[in-house]
Amino acid sequence: MLLLDTDILVDVLRRHPPAIAWLDSRAEPVAVPGYVAMELFQGCRNRNEQQRVRRVLNDFTIAWLAPDACDQALSVFADAALSHNLGILDALIGQLAISLNLPLHTFNEKHYAVIPNLKTAQPYAREP
Repeated sequence: MLLLDTDILVDVLRRHPPAIAWLDSRAEPVAVPGYVAMELFQGCRNRNEQQRVRRVLNDFTIAWLAPDACDQALSVFADAALSHNLGILDALIGQLAISLNLPLHTFNEKHYAVIPNLKTAQPYAREP
């Protein structure tokens, strides 16, 4: 299973050719953290954009943290929020990847570097 971060899905929604080609080449099922889905809806400016996000998300499983993993996310967040400016959603998304034992496909590796035991992967080449 693939677990996608917000930036990857933004590229998919924008029909960025490397993102589409990479996703189309994968046979694994795709999961999207529920928090990522919420971020995508938050970025919508109108109903048409909301409908587009909904259509894209319909192709994927939406994944949520179990309560015990939320406790771990809270612990990581409390330890790193001040020292490393770790965001709430990044802590939740990162902990979800850990709890599923999956790498998080993202280009925001710097945001997640502080989360212990989290593996990230950059899925395709991005233009500078």
